[in-house]
Amino acid sequence: QVQLVESGGGLVQTGASLRLSCAPSPRDSDRNPMAWFRQAPGKELELVAAITWSGSRTDYADSVKGRFTISKDNAENTMYLQMDNLKPEDTAVYYCASRPAPYTSHTIYYSRNDYRYWGQGTQVTVSS
Repeated sequence: QVQLVESGGGLVQTGASLRLSCAPSPRDSDRNPMAWFRQAPGKELELVAAITWSGSRTDYADSVKGRFTISKDNAENTMYLQMDNLKPEDTAVYYCASRPAPYTSHTIYYSRNDYRYWGQGTQVTVSS
């Protein structure tokens, strides 16, 4: 059973940057399509960004386009979310997710129901 381990959350001020990391355990697990979701208090879980297994394609929620960057280091089998110019509305618990897919696939998956494996979540708090 694959487990995802996130790190990098914290408390920052408006305009600051943070980088989240997500790696599977065991580390030699398959390189999978992955995504970042977030859930703010009282709100539904929403997709933030998603990436194909190869890293060749990415997509973002409109609310984070131009500020967040999703990437993968397949040599280290780790996914990142670089978050710049953070805003108070970015405050949420951030979850990474992954799913198996054939290496011939370059599909981006958008629904929470598409993902099989989930991390425990990391809190990001942006103060105004």
